[in-house]
Amino acid sequence: MIQGNLVIGQSGGPTQVINNSLVGVIHEAIQQKTIGGVYGMLNGIAGLLAGKLIDLARESDETLARLRRTPGAALGSVRYKVKPDDYEKIIAVLRAHNIRYFIYNGGNDSMDTAHQVHLAAQALGYELVAVGVPKTVDNDLVHTDHCPGYGSAARFVALALRDSGRDTEAMGRSSPVKIVEIMGRNAGWLTAAAALGRDEPGDAPHLIYMPERPIDDEQVIAAVDRMVSARNHCVIALSEGAVPDTGLEEVDAFGHKMKGGAADYLAALIGHRLGLKVRLDKPNYLQRSFSATISTVDAEEAYRVGRAAVQAAVHGQSDVMITLVRRPGADYFCETGTAPLAEVANAEKLLPAEYIAPTGDDVMPAFIDYARPLIGEPLPPLGRLAKYPVS
Repeated sequence: MIQGNLVIGQSGGPTQVINNSLVGVIHEAIQQKTIGGVYGMLNGIAGLLAGKLIDLARESDETLARLRRTPGAALGSVRYKVKPDDYEKIIAVLRAHNIRYFIYNGGNDSMDTAHQVHLAAQALGYELVAVGVPKTVDNDLVHTDHCPGYGSAARFVALALRDSGRDTEAMGRSSPVKIVEIMGRNAGWLTAAAALGRDEPGDAPHLIYMPERPIDDEQVIAAVDRMVSARNHCVIALSEGAVPDTGLEEVDAFGHKMKGGAADYLAALIGHRLGLKVRLDKPNYLQRSFSATISTVDAEEAYRVGRAAVQAAVHGQSDVMITLVRRPGADYFCETGTAPLAEVANAEKLLPAEYIAPTGDDVMPAFIDYARPLIGEPLPPLGRLAKYPVS
């Protein structure tokens, strides 16, 4: 086993439970005899390049306990694409601080960064173990049943669509259409979670549109018209990537297209074609930062993958990402496993066809079975008047 210090960084979009993984890493690392110092890089790999490290072993138990209920990346996050000549600098910083364990907590691009750091250390003859810790509300990392962060964001989406649906139902024909735009450029996992809030048949959302089945204008108009005619209102869960082209695409630091304007496009279409008033909600970063919707299952699993990353590292398992492996059976439980970083890096897991309704505007029961355990305890039930008439 290697003797040396450990460093952890957080990267990409934070989640409600990302700091559970950080605390898991700290708790496990301070118990390992082969690990000396436990350091954190401020603002991810960019902070490491600048030599901005902090001593995590000195943080109090009270602080770490509070972090487990705190959203946002406590170390600060970053979206920085490492340049080829950066890697030699990164290894120099690691060498200067005798850091032999490199833990990186993030999504697809972060796993690529961890993989490249592993390769750079090998090429420069520096003994280093690099392990990735998964996180993303998009739930699109391959080789893992699901991603820490998804369950809590899914719980937020389920509650938001359910409760917003009651508001829209109350307004009726005066303001009959509500569109809620949900994160997900290419994968519809989070948008699909809107279905988890349904209590009774006919509850919102009435239509769910995901990137895997891009919307067809004519089909949407017909579906909205049908729903409003039958129920006097219609609530739509719309992925930001479900509209093929809104004309508002940008590109992020990694060259990924950042789609925008989906809800505005659909609202204008419905308003023009059907003459209906449409309201929009764009919760945006609330989806991944609202601490009141933290899933207990999600928080515990995020903590567990942090500890598992350190355990894998001290046993010499480099160039891997920690995964969650669902046990078969009626009772839900996930074990941790590993997957090669090279296979996870820059890959994307889309919503399977068997989880999407043939109509392309809803989910199948198989998705509900998959996702319901991830959002934790059952959602608090809502009431509805029986509306007994007065003669």
